[in-house]
Amino acid sequence: MGIKITEWAPSDRPREKLIEKGAAALSDAELLAILISSGTKSKSAVDLGRELLALAGNNLNSLGRLGIPELKALQGIGEAKAVTIAAALELGRRRKLAEAPENGQIKSSADVFNIFQPLLADLTHEEFWILFLNRSNKPINRMKISQGGISGTVTDVRIIMKKAVENLASGLIVCHNHPSGNNNPSESDIQITQKIREAGALLDVQLLDHIIIAGSAYYSFADNGLI
Repeated sequence: MGIKITEWAPSDRPREKLIEKGAAALSDAELLAILISSGTKSKSAVDLGRELLALAGNNLNSLGRLGIPELKALQGIGEAKAVTIAAALELGRRRKLAEAPENGQIKSSADVFNIFQPLLADLTHEEFWILFLNRSNKPINRMKISQGGISGTVTDVRIIMKKAVENLASGLIVCHNHPSGNNNPSESDIQITQKIREAGALLDVQLLDHIIIAGSAYYSFADNGLI
């Protein structure tokens, strides 16, 4: 039998600690414990929080990729708790997305990464997106062009150019993710980038960059002299 959190000193209990010292004073496991709410006969909610983190390699980004079935696989985490955890992680992702500088001028690859990382970093499949820019390099629109599996997605250059014309874009930045965590471009990534650049040149639409996102890291074709 484990010691219940209610039997801990008040200053050590996650809820009371958050109220007294603020959320920043809590560990990741303690924050998860508040979401989990209650433990089991042998484990406290904090213990379950630690086990959840261990399941994700002690990485919150990896934890955000876990689905409801994977969360429920941990003994002591039922459907209601799994849904609560998933909802909290999604709110965190949306907060980060809301902070992305979508309407400002794109000045660097980091600006593009900040826009797309909240959308793509936690996905377990590949998605290919386009950022349409005006002549001042300010975003006009963004759009998902294709979605694939773990190892790739099919991208149609004709659709990209059609959407560029419809959006009256002067520039394009393409972006996709690598769920594997490897941000290096594949040969097919290099080939599709070249095709988009050549097609855009015919329509006076400049391809400015291609960003590959892999978790918290990214690769920029422009920064590496490939565009």
